[in-house]
Amino acid sequence: QVHMVESGGGLVQPGGSLRLSCIVSERYFSYIKMGWYRQAPGKQRELVATLSSDSSTYYTDSVKGRATMSRDNMKKTVYLQMNSLKREDTAVYYCNKVPEWVSWGQGTQVTVSS
Repeated sequence: QVHMVESGGGLVQPGGSLRLSCIVSERYFSYIKMGWYRQAPGKQRELVATLSSDSSTYYTDSVKGRATMSRDNMKKTVYLQMNSLKREDTAVYYCNKVPEWVSWGQGTQVTVSS
């Protein structure tokens, strides 16, 4: 069973930055298209960004220009750099494959508030 461990969240003021990390215990990690997802209170989980093995990326409109997804295949880790954070970015952030595995990590809480 695949395991994901997300970290890097926290409380940040509007306009601030965070770098999220996710370690993935998958043997063939380097071949897998990975994504960052988030779930805000009372809302459905949404796909925020994806990064394929060929380095192609996708960003949902609400984070375009503010988010950068990257990966380190040797460390089996994906990252999400979020800048110019807004209150509406407040959510629990998860990483998973695209399309996702059945299992999910615990996520990392991002709270944007003054």
